[in-house]
Amino acid sequence: MENNYELKYLKLLAKEFPTVQEVSTELINLTAILNIPKGTEHFLSDIHGEYDTFNHFLKNGSGVTREKLDIIFPEMIEKDKNRLAFFIYYPKQMLKKYEKILDNGDYQVFIRQQLLNLIEISKYLSQKYTKSKIRKSLPKSFAYIIQELIFENSAHSDKSQYYSAILDAIFKTKRERNFLIELSYFIQRLTIDRLHIVGDIFDRGPSAHLVMNKIIKYHSVDIEWGNHDILWMGAACGSKISICNVLRNSARYNTLDTLEDGYGINLLPLARYASKHYQDDDCALFLSKNDTMNPDIDKEQLVAKMHKAIAILQFKLEGLIFNRNPNFNLKDRLLLDKINYTDGTIKIDGKEYPLKDTNFPTIDPLNPYHITDEENALLEQLKNAFLNNDLLQFHIEFLFQHGHMYLKYNNNLLFHGCIPLSKEGTFSKIKVDHKYYSGKELFNILEKKLRQSFLHRHSKKSNNNNDYFIFLWQGEHSPLFGKKAMKTFERYFIQDKKAHYEEMNNYFVLRENEEVLKNIYEEFNIDYDKSKIINGHVPTDISVGDRPILGNGRIYAIDGGMSKAYASKINIGGYTLIIDSYKIFLFSHERFTTKEDIIELEQDIISLNQSEEINIDREYLYDTDKGARLKIEIDDLYKLLDAYRSGLIKEYLKEKQSHMK
Repeated sequence: MENNYELKYLKLLAKEFPTVQEVSTELINLTAILNIPKGTEHFLSDIHGEYDTFNHFLKNGSGVTREKLDIIFPEMIEKDKNRLAFFIYYPKQMLKKYEKILDNGDYQVFIRQQLLNLIEISKYLSQKYTKSKIRKSLPKSFAYIIQELIFENSAHSDKSQYYSAILDAIFKTKRERNFLIELSYFIQRLTIDRLHIVGDIFDRGPSAHLVMNKIIKYHSVDIEWGNHDILWMGAACGSKISICNVLRNSARYNTLDTLEDGYGINLLPLARYASKHYQDDDCALFLSKNDTMNPDIDKEQLVAKMHKAIAILQFKLEGLIFNRNPNFNLKDRLLLDKINYTDGTIKIDGKEYPLKDTNFPTIDPLNPYHITDEENALLEQLKNAFLNNDLLQFHIEFLFQHGHMYLKYNNNLLFHGCIPLSKEGTFSKIKVDHKYYSGKELFNILEKKLRQSFLHRHSKKSNNNNDYFIFLWQGEHSPLFGKKAMKTFERYFIQDKKAHYEEMNNYFVLRENEEVLKNIYEEFNIDYDKSKIINGHVPTDISVGDRPILGNGRIYAIDGGMSKAYASKINIGGYTLIIDSYKIFLFSHERFTTKEDIIELEQDIISLNQSEEINIDREYLYDTDKGARLKIEIDDLYKLLDAYRSGLIKEYLKEKQSHMK
């Protein structure tokens, strides 16, 4: 063993495994773990603040849990299986429901049967995990009891009395309620081994902060940043234009409560500014898009004024940022200087359009991008509010710690939007810091820019890396935006819908071309015959002929319009993708109503299996990324074992004993 670095590494490893016996034991353990079936992966995209829907998908495993009940209890009638499923999803609510329905004696018998069923489910799900992993997943208060129940066979004559005695004791100590709740949560955790969020947690829906709280508590999760997430990340880094976009989107979809109540961000400065300058403006074009309008008319009109005020302020900031970043290629999106403020028209690409709204009290026609001292003061107040908000900073820090521009996981490629392509199908080249990047390198350099921005967010020096958040939000070659131009101004102010059209990136046109697809697979080093590309961003509705599965099953586009803001355009309520050791499932879901409705009926939302791809060979842990890491550990341990047996490294305990003599 001539490599000195390898020898140093093995000596360090020897401190963790100081004897031949300990090395051998660990080798046996790791080898056994490699041959366990791979865990179930759950993919969700474009949550957009819809906490109740998102939470339900986690609780029911997007239908996986109900499918397991069909396998475990083939003789059980559908009504009883549905009830049992809801005891897994919503144990507290179901206990409360049946406490009211049944008298005490019947209730005790009923709950005991539910517990017996839940124990059987726990046993079944535990088969594909090591005992060590099961122990780590157990609730502390019932860890010993659950271990005894799931690792022992109640049908065995020597154990049946012991098994029954445990349940008797649970009831005598009046712990059956807590035990059932914890057992249900344990089952939820075992059902899904890994959660993948393929972008867009924020905007449109009302409760992004609750979604983040849930994700942070999840046992195993990764996040691929979406274009809407990027705005909030930029806002938390102090990017003023990102803050304007966050506020504009929140006002547009009537979700300012997320900022005010969810995060406790003070929006009074913006309200005062808007009320002062738009006092006599009804701001009719800026009323919320959500169907559920606020019954408080005065508040509704104030939100519309805030909406218009922050939109105009955003358009002004674009002048500063787009001009100082010519590599963003966004100067053609500067439109305030294209307005004829006398006759209320605008000229875009040689065509003149009348404006639907011509009241611009905060714009100087001679210097339309000028930001006044009052506006600068407002922007500083808003920046400080976002930078110093503990909960928002905690959530965004989690996004940076557990998120990426893209992720290769178990040889599948996950990203939110697109791989920017030219018309010829080659990777688009983008200039960043005097150098051109494309493909995987473009993703990497942009991620680096964002991480640098977050790291230096409290620095007093100018943080121009912040500008990359807005490039990713609306840049022509942004992997997260995926369009040629964002027509925000046109949608607000121009009646002609042709002016609203946003041309999609060539990726969406060419991604099924075999040569292009092979180039993407090669660029990201994934297997063309086995790997999948999984992304969201563009809602697809299978009920109207859209295809979420593309490229002969190589691309899964899983944005199904979960947000209620899509309800008038999208007939379904989202997709979820499930990959387990046997199959790949794509489910479409009907739109979620309320948990109270489905608990009352004990009838889950309808989830239709849109695709099922069977693995020819069942996948085991050795087929996964974790398995690859374990194989390296095993190789290193075998080297350490050889070093011990050859005498190159002494066993620690033997060396210690010789010193004692």
